[in-house]
Amino acid sequence: MRTTAPRRRARRTHRGAGAVLALVIAVAGPLAGCSADGAKPGGERGAQAAPRWNTAPASVAAVGDSITRGFDACSVLADCPEASWATGNDPQVHSLAARLLGEAEAPARSWNYAVTGSRMADLPGQLASAAAHKPDLVTVMVGSNDACRPTASSMTPVAAFRAGFEKALAGLRAASPASQVYVSSVPDLQRLWLQGKDDPMVRQIWKLGICQSMLADPVSAATGATARREQVRARVVEYNEVLREVCGKDPLCRYDGGAVFQYPFAADQLSHWDWFHPGKIGQARLAELAHRQVTSPEPPR
Repeated sequence: MRTTAPRRRARRTHRGAGAVLALVIAVAGPLAGCSADGAKPGGERGAQAAPRWNTAPASVAAVGDSITRGFDACSVLADCPEASWATGNDPQVHSLAARLLGEAEAPARSWNYAVTGSRMADLPGQLASAAAHKPDLVTVMVGSNDACRPTASSMTPVAAFRAGFEKALAGLRAASPASQVYVSSVPDLQRLWLQGKDDPMVRQIWKLGICQSMLADPVSAATGATARREQVRARVVEYNEVLREVCGKDPLCRYDGGAVFQYPFAADQLSHWDWFHPGKIGQARLAELAHRQVTSPEPPR
């Protein structure tokens, strides 16, 4: 009796240890693929789902230049923000804000911080003002004035244009992380030149100083004039590539895929005061393009 009792106690102890070991394995097993901080083996953290694009934003802020201010859309050499494609309340335009929020609600939940004459260097300040409202959507249309300079040589360098856009987006993200951004491409300035160059009255208006890098000597076919216009167009293409690349790194930024650059603005869609800025019909087309892309579940291809 004395020799067997210890062995029975030993067997009971062994079975108890096995049960504890099995429990430890069962608990630890599901955790074996993660470290204490949730990382996968090798230091790789689990992928987080990208934020989804909201196709029905409830507030809109606009930044940019004279196009978004509706310059020359209502009267000569004057802003007309009520005709802005982004936030205006003119029913003939039916702005993006009006389409998204309704004509009655849009004025209370939309803000226009665009300034006529602005360039990319001005964008960080405009976005800082827009961010104060924590808008669901911010529209950006800038770059025309970076290309529209007194001479082609004075156009904003591409590197400076990129640095300005990166700074502007970073500032917005710091101040309003959840705001979506819709970025319009820079219009094809050469296409606008083609619409008015053969009209003597238009040529006289252009002499007042509108976008001389593109519009100076509008009917000249000399090698220098042709090369200058091609240089300006090439710079616009480069600007649009910057907008696409920088915006593409932000999951809540949507570039228009070149829609505005490719849009064939006709003469009746341009301002009858300068034949360069969009008139009300042109502003309406811009609003339509933006609304189609903002409300699409997928970005433009």
